[in-house]
Amino acid sequence: MSMMKEFKEFAMKGNVVDLAIGVIIGGAFGKIVNSLIEDVITPMLLKPLLDEAHLSNIAELKMGAIKYGSFLSAVISFVLIAFVLFLIIKGMNAAKKKEEAAPAAPAEPSSTDKLLMEIRDSLKK
Repeated sequence: MSMMKEFKEFAMKGNVVDLAIGVIIGGAFGKIVNSLIEDVITPMLLKPLLDEAHLSNIAELKMGAIKYGSFLSAVISFVLIAFVLFLIIKGMNAAKKKEEAAPAAPAEPSSTDKLLMEIRDSLKK
């Protein structure tokens, strides 16, 4: 039973739960970003180019026996995903900066401090 208790303590630590939540949300967010890239942005950018080349899919591009279209598609997807994530994080950082309040004004001296300053000023005179 001791091993079960140790496992429960390990599994319920804050770090493990936070990590699990992060992985789950990251997976869902990854699907959203991939859909945005593959279903929205890439077709908008590549449709005119593919129509020019009389192709329906970028993966069909090849030079002789070398199919470079799939590689080119992966590179374009990576660049677009990196750019979209950059824009999202930049927006989040801008929102975070707006949330941060201006530093609080220094607290007014306590009555004891005021009394000590008066005594100090009197002694200087």
